[in-house]
Amino acid sequence: MDTRELFARLIRCEAEGEGKSGMQAVATVVMNRVHVAYGEYQRVCQGDLRRVIEQMCQFSCYKTVIGGAPNYQNVWVLPPRAEDYEVADWALSGNIHTGVGSECLWYMNPFRPDCPNFFPYNGTGYWFTRIGDHCFFNPTNAYAKT
Repeated sequence: MDTRELFARLIRCEAEGEGKSGMQAVATVVMNRVHVAYGEYQRVCQGDLRRVIEQMCQFSCYKTVIGGAPNYQNVWVLPPRAEDYEVADWALSGNIHTGVGSECLWYMNPFRPDCPNFFPYNGTGYWFTRIGDHCFFNPTNAYAKT
């Protein structure tokens, strides 16, 4: 499948229940990883969207097995809908979700009302905002050394 379709599938899988704003926030984070000028994402992914999506251990929706159990909610199972392509095209056109901004590099669903102060747990991201069920994190100075 082409990269646009893969991106639309990822957006659906990662944020389908979050409404358009939540889907745009997730898409913004993915594109921020494409455009970041330093750290792990720049070094490993080199500004390539497909490399960002396919980077190991980044998106649960890209995995078919999690913790030894089948993951039935993944990009290979959920076909993109018109709204998923709309959000993907919106992000690919350079738009950003203003609530997340251009620095945010991570998001996660903590499955609880509060967000952790740091994510990933290696201290490279600090809590920035919450949109729907997802917590969003900006890089700390430690991220630059990854």
